[in-house]
Amino acid sequence: MKIKTDQFGEVEFDEDIVLEFKDGIIGFENLKKFILISEDDGLFYWLTSIEQPEIVFPLFPATLMDAKYPVEEGYEVFGIVKLSKDVSEITINLKAPIYISHQKREGFQKIIDNDKFEIDRKLFIESKSE
Repeated sequence: MKIKTDQFGEVEFDEDIVLEFKDGIIGFENLKKFILISEDDGLFYWLTSIEQPEIVFPLFPATLMDAKYPVEEGYEVFGIVKLSKDVSEITINLKAPIYISHQKREGFQKIIDNDKFEIDRKLFIESKSE
């Protein structure tokens, strides 16, 4: 199969890597089929709709932000990243993570009912040097 994306150009992939989100993603409930694209040296993963390839969600592993982040057995957990040209403004949504199982070829989004996890947590913290 092939899709044409703005970010990666034409992407060829096998159907066995397609992830089904039976309930879609919040705000995009009509999109059900995605592939996860990663770059060799990249920080992010790119959850790309195969139904509308212009719809791409940058993802970052949530457990790298918090080692005690809620996990689901058999799934990797990611936060959706809100990108910005200003690195200090890049945030991650830890309130509504994406769970992905490559083995089951499925994913889902879940809202975490815990005030500890923010919708717009800064991904990069600037260190102050003295």
